[in-house]
Amino acid sequence: MLHFNRCQHLKKITQKCLSSIHVKTDKHAQRFLSRTFALAELRKSWYSTHSLVGDKNIILMGPPGAGKTTVGRIIGQKLGCCVIDVDDDILEKTWNMSVSEKLQDVGNEQFLEEEGKAVLNFSASGSVISLTGSNPMHDASMWHLKKNGVIVYLDVPLLDLIHRLKLMKIDRIVGRNSGTSMKDLLKFRRQYYKKWYDARVFCEIGASPEEVADKVLNAIKRYQDVDSETFISTRHVWPKDCEQKVSAKFFSEAVIEGLASDGGLFVPAKEFPKLSCGEWKSLVGATYIERAQILLERCIHPADIPAARLGEMIETAYGENFACSKIAPVRHLSGNQFILELFHGPTGSFKDLSLQLMPHIFAHCIPPSCNYMILVATSGDTGSAVLNGFSRLNKNDKQRIAVVTFFPENGVSDFQKAQIIGSQRENGWAVGVESDFDFCQTAIKRIFNDSDFTGFLTVEYGTILSSANSINWGRLLPQVVYHASAYLDLVSQGFISFGSPVDVCIPTGNFGNILAAVYAKMMGIPIRKFICASNQNRVLTDFIKTGHYDLRERKLAQTFSPSIDILKSSNLERHLYLMANKDGQLMTELFNQLESQHHFQIEKVLVEKLQQDFVADWCSEGECLAAINSTYNTSGYILDPHTAVAKVVADRVQDKTCPVIVSSTAHYSKFAPAIMQALKIKEINETSSSQLYLLGSYNALPPLHQALLERTKQQEKMEYQVCAADVNVLKNHVEKLIQNQFI
Repeated sequence: MLHFNRCQHLKKITQKCLSSIHVKTDKHAQRFLSRTFALAELRKSWYSTHSLVGDKNIILMGPPGAGKTTVGRIIGQKLGCCVIDVDDDILEKTWNMSVSEKLQDVGNEQFLEEEGKAVLNFSASGSVISLTGSNPMHDASMWHLKKNGVIVYLDVPLLDLIHRLKLMKIDRIVGRNSGTSMKDLLKFRRQYYKKWYDARVFCEIGASPEEVADKVLNAIKRYQDVDSETFISTRHVWPKDCEQKVSAKFFSEAVIEGLASDGGLFVPAKEFPKLSCGEWKSLVGATYIERAQILLERCIHPADIPAARLGEMIETAYGENFACSKIAPVRHLSGNQFILELFHGPTGSFKDLSLQLMPHIFAHCIPPSCNYMILVATSGDTGSAVLNGFSRLNKNDKQRIAVVTFFPENGVSDFQKAQIIGSQRENGWAVGVESDFDFCQTAIKRIFNDSDFTGFLTVEYGTILSSANSINWGRLLPQVVYHASAYLDLVSQGFISFGSPVDVCIPTGNFGNILAAVYAKMMGIPIRKFICASNQNRVLTDFIKTGHYDLRERKLAQTFSPSIDILKSSNLERHLYLMANKDGQLMTELFNQLESQHHFQIEKVLVEKLQQDFVADWCSEGECLAAINSTYNTSGYILDPHTAVAKVVADRVQDKTCPVIVSSTAHYSKFAPAIMQALKIKEINETSSSQLYLLGSYNALPPLHQALLERTKQQEKMEYQVCAADVNVLKNHVEKLIQNQFI
């Protein structure tokens, strides 16, 4: 067996010393600690030496032409450790012939088998290993390598890779037969690379080997440093004594807990990761799934979700359940206006873009030792999207994760109500509440903050409560992807060059969607202005214009755009925290005042800071219908009422000096009566299916949403519970559902 030792001067090993982790949790939940804590102990095994990786190997993986050998030598020089090139140091020495001769001698299949056996017969420690392009196609040898190393994938854009191979005059690689193009083979190979890597280095076009080597070292450092990416509450007060330890959570804990114990919302303790201009440009030609994986890998530490597992989740989430292969396409409407279509998911709203992924993230993060009940408040679209998303979990996960969604009984459209009720499955229920969305959202927060009740559920039923509203970080984070993807699509389609600014106009009530756009800008997307569009429940518009958040004499109005019929915007707290330089004390004061006095005023300096990036306006009901009518007459495109609100506001406040991307947050099929009123269509038969078929006969864009059409054909009326607007009544109902589901 071949064996490579670390260079002698790197053999200084320090004794591993792991301190016990003290977790601040409710006393009733101590025995149900997340597996994150156990993993944290294991991850600290990386801190076993003074060197970067100790006795572990750095294993460079990637296609031919990725630069593994060159980059490996540079890293070896920087670390002063052994460098092993599998081609030169293992295969050719084992076979006593060149790799190309061996391939020609035995053919593709036999070559892969003999290559794998040769790798299985060597071991190394503390070295840099450059794999061949085909090593990842042999499972046993990759498991052998992975046991004692961290695998770094050098991900080179496909066109750049083909150009490099031409310059290197390489026209044959393992697995390529006559008739197979190099492009197709390299695409085929990617599935193997994605299966094995622990960290990815995205090699933008033109990056030098030295730059790639530095990226590899940074990726390794990030992989090691399990405490570097934590989350804190927006109401966390930073200690004056810098040595005092900050109470922080891992990503997994933030997802599981949903709401911080002090009533605040979880946010990253550090800034968002930022991609370079070159990295963004390399993503211009990528698919939505590829963009999602690269962006989310930067935001989720691999110790919380390994990169390969995250990739599997993303491919499952954005697969066949989306009607459009582009997932979130951008359509040119007219002039400088573009529509970001966020309604191609199974329930026809932008919530699907996060709620097809979030359940898989949640199921991965929770420990196996207890059950979870997800509580959700919905103003319309979230309810059906949550129920649909969690119903797609595998059988085992559905047995330990259940969902109950509370919606205002008379505060959503008839179709939305039917859709929420019809989305109930064996692990999900809908509950109507005789009040508005703000009561539903506030009631859930009060339930979470009732430690006696949550502790009782944990001890009595082995069940922990969590959330899937946008107060949950795992729900909000995936929304960043589609804002970034929309900009890249405009670049790809030739409307702008990368670096040119755009505005975004977003209809919002809970501030989550527009906040995700803010985070996309923090990652490097050049968004100039965030245009906040309100309906006549214009509390956000008034706040952005004045800095005064005032609910004292406001009554929630029911509008044609019910998903933004919201007065208490939860995610606004995250943005104010960001603007106020992470002043948790201020957030506590402001939102306690909002709870007790129903208003708060921010200082003038914060108002000015807010208005540097945000503009806002609102749209009346008449203007909403008129915008639907005029847009259809001029372009043949039907806007849903929420998108119409955004278009009215964009027309009014955007200065037309740069493109504006209008977020279309729902499909018009969900609001057929309002659309028919706007288009002045008179229909005698008022069933939902007949309304949709009539709208379909207009041959408008976008076409009818087939999943929603199928929903209207389901004639059975599912039972559901209606509760009084009383927190204790809701708590009793939650307990009964837990009894029925888990006991």
